[in-house]
Amino acid sequence: MIQVVPYKPSYQNLWNEFIASSKNGVFLFYRNYMDYHADRFTDHSLMFYKDDRLIGVMPGNIEDDQLISHGGLTFGGIISDNKMKTTLMLELFETLRIYLSSIGIKQIIYKAIPHIYHQVPAEEDLYALFLHKAKLYRRDVSSTISPATKMRLSKGRKWAIKRAAKNAVQVKRSYEFETFIAIEEQYLLDKHHKKPVHTAAEIQMLVDRFPNNIKLFATYKDETMLGGVIIYESERVAHAQYIAASDDGKEMSALDAIMDFLINDYYRDKTYFDFGISTDQDGQYLDVGLVANKESFGARTTVYDFYKIDLV
Repeated sequence: MIQVVPYKPSYQNLWNEFIASSKNGVFLFYRNYMDYHADRFTDHSLMFYKDDRLIGVMPGNIEDDQLISHGGLTFGGIISDNKMKTTLMLELFETLRIYLSSIGIKQIIYKAIPHIYHQVPAEEDLYALFLHKAKLYRRDVSSTISPATKMRLSKGRKWAIKRAAKNAVQVKRSYEFETFIAIEEQYLLDKHHKKPVHTAAEIQMLVDRFPNNIKLFATYKDETMLGGVIIYESERVAHAQYIAASDDGKEMSALDAIMDFLINDYYRDKTYFDFGISTDQDGQYLDVGLVANKESFGARTTVYDFYKIDLV
């Protein structure tokens, strides 16, 4: 039988070691990333054992009578190692369902890990979701490039990159996170009437914890930052977490210069470069201009899927 063990802080090292050796884990699942916003969520992450061996973990939080995997993460679900096989995953889901029902949970919100983050194939959970009659209720469109096999740039994108070169802008890795977040805040306010998920202080804290995974690349003109991109870097994927430029930066094609550098130089050996999602309203609204901008770099669609399983 599989045993379900709720996570507690004394298991931190064991949890992190399992993520490091997993086939579909990324640094976002380390406890010292997840727990930075622990005050916002009622954590109920789970660890699964069979014959005294840890076979999987699931980041999670409880909200009313739901278990969400996880409310503070873009994606979550079951993280497993190379020993996870289909029949074992089916057994795990049966045990998970029984356990959650026993503590009064009526619904699971399951955020599947997109395949681009898998070190080896890891979609056993998708089959388990199907058998448990999970409902796909949200699908976000992200735009992804494989640098080794990237498609051609659009003519407009080529022109913008040349304009950036004529403006003699400089692209480099930057540590001025506060300056960039101010640009990001203004962009989101003007464009979407929103605020960034992270404050400058939170980003700096996370960078201090994960200096090899969270990086800022920025464009400068005469020492003035024109725009930047914060990258969340995992083993296979460089993901653009934040992208923004000032008005002057837009005039000088600052972001085109950065993307050209990241895709064709800095991350040319990555399996994927992911621009992030262009959807809202649970995937029902596609920002046509935004997705077209990303696709003009040669990106094409990767979906981020969300499921519901009713337990009653």
